Parts: sequence; C-alpha cells; structure tokens
Amino acid sequence: MLEKPDFKAERPKEQRRRRGGRLFRWLVLFFFVLVLAVGGTAFYVYQQLQPVPSEEVTKNVVIPTGSSVLQIGRLLEEQGLIRNAEMFSYYVRYTGVAPKLKAGEYAFTPGQTHDEMLQAMIEGKTVVRAQRFTIPEGWNVEQIADHLASEGLVDKKVFLDEVNNGSFEEFPFVAQIPKNEARTHRLEGYLFPETYEIKEGATEHEIIERMLAQFQKEWKPEWTEKIKEQNLSLDEAVNLASIVEREVTVDKERPTVAGVYYNRLRDKWPLQADATIQFILGKQRDRLTYEDLKVKNPYNTYANPGLPPGPIASPGRASLEAVVNPEKHDYFFYVTKKDGTSEHYFSKTLKEHNANDAKSRKN
Repeated sequence: MLEKPDFKAERPKEQRRRRGGRLFRWLVLFFFVLVLAVGGTAFYVYQQLQPVPSEEVTKNVVIPTGSSVLQIGRLLEEQGLIRNAEMFSYYVRYTGVAPKLKAGEYAFTPGQTHDEMLQAMIEGKTVVRAQRFTIPEGWNVEQIADHLASEGLVDKKVFLDEVNNGSFEEFPFVAQIPKNEARTHRLEGYLFPETYEIKEGATEHEIIERMLAQFQKEWKPEWTEKIKEQNLSLDEAVNLASIVEREVTVDKERPTVAGVYYNRLRDKWPLQADATIQFILGKQRDRLTYEDLKVKNPYNTYANPGLPPGPIASPGRASLEAVVNPEKHDYFFYVTKKDGTSEHYFSKTLKEHNANDAKSRKN
C-alpha cells in the first residue's frame, strides 16, 4: 500500500521562504526610500547653496565684529544674497573657513557664489569710503592745512608737524631737500595740487603721502637731467616754479616768465618777484607799497639776491614744465597789461619796462 505524502513536513520551509521574500522586498523598498531621501536631501542642499538670481545691483552688508556664521548667513539672506542662512552656516563650517572671516562692510552682488563672498570676507575686501578734496595750483602749505582742517580731514597742528618732521623715506626727493632754518615749511612746494580721493579716516601722514606720490608721478625722470643743464637742483627748480606759479595766470606765458628769472639769476640780478612779498605778508594784496618791498625777510627777493630759502607755493604741471623748458630770450622785465587779459608786457631794458608800465597804467 502506497504511503501518503507528508504535506505537513513541507509547510515550515515554505513559510520561511515566503517570509524571506517579504523581508527582501521590504529591504529593497527601504533602500529605495533611503536613496530617494538621501538624494532628495542632497538635491535640496545643492539647490539651497546655489547663487540667487543675478541682478546688476550692489548691496552693502555690514558684518559686526564677533558675528557668528549663522548671523552672517541671516544678514546675507535678508539682503537676498543667499537662499538659506542655515545651509550657508553648515557650508562654512564644512569648509573650515569660519575663523578666517573678517568683520566690516562688504559690497556684494546678487548672483555671486558662496565661495566668492566668503573669499571677500577672508581677504577683508571691505567697502572703502572715499573722501575727496582739491588743492588748487599756487596754494602754500598753510593754505592747504587750513583747507583740510576746515573739511575735517586733518588736525592742522598734526598735519604741519608731519610736513616738517614726518618720515617719507619712500620718496628720495624729500631726503634731498636742503636743511635751512629760514625755510618756512620743509615740504613747501611738494604737496602737488590736484583733486584727491582718500579713504575715510586717512591720517595726516597718509594724506601727505598721497600728495608726495602725485608729485613723484608728475616729475618726469628726464627733467632732472634737463635742470642740471640750467645749473639747478630739483629743490631749486621747484622753488623757481613756485614763483612762476604765483606770478603768472596765463599758461602760455609761464615759459617766458621762467626765462626772465633765468636771465636774472644768470646775471646775478635780484629776482624782484612780488609773489615772494605776498608770501611774507601771508595774504594777497591787490597793490604792494614801497614799504612792503623793504620788509626784512629771507624770502624778500627785492632785498636778497637769488632764490628764496624755499618754495612759496605748490606749483602745477605747467609751471614745473616752464622751469624745465624755459623760453630763451633777452627779457629782464615784465609788467601786467591791466587790460583784463591777465597777460604781461615784456621788455629787455629798464627804459622799455618803464614805458610798458606807463602803458599798463593807462589801460
């Protein structure tokens, strides 16, 4: 008789197989969900770290000293420069640059990457607020100091102390300025007349440095050789140029007037420059008296031969070039025409000069 199959003996095995199949399917499903979750999170993080839409507008952000990375992120998010402050914070910590970030005011543009903004904060590329001032041709050190003080840019006393005692070793021409007790200010003539932009809070020393740097830029190296042909040092050339600056208004006449003074220096005549008397008096007068011309002072070129102890003002480009390239002629005198042109009559002899002076008075 045939034995019946033992179906009961097979059931546990089948049950185990079915349970194993269900577990596998759950593991696959879990792994799939996990992949989706991780991928979704990664995509979300990636998307949150992307630059915001680009705009052609600059936004200034002030990062206070002691700000946390999250606080910096919130400031950037408030300005619409990043998408998510928290993600920014995690990213900064991940890159390890947090300790390198510097406080200050920064100018950022929507569309910049996180790395670009972080690099700016690492390098401390803060907004530089500039202040502008203008020094006209022909101003002397006292006028410059008064103007800068009135603009709140310098303390006049500190400024003048820097002019006379400050160390400016990077400018070789400063070391060549003769030490002369009669000289009013050491750097007189070298604070180049120009319009300047300086950073807010610049010191007196830094402001003077800018003006000296401009002088160095304007003075062409070949000029040094040319003035040697005129038997002048750099300081003497600046000195003479300062007189030309104060004596002449019309640029085309500057080389002619420079030529007059070269002739007088060559023949050992006194320069007799009214501008030096005005410098002594400390203020501009429309008319000088004979008593003014007799004032006892080293800068009086009526009473003393040769150049004064130092420049009397800051000469501009035209006056410096006029001294470097003077007009060659036989004139020894000039007098203003007084006809509204600000030009002069030039003459070779005193007789001609007196005739021109009479003509001028009629004008």
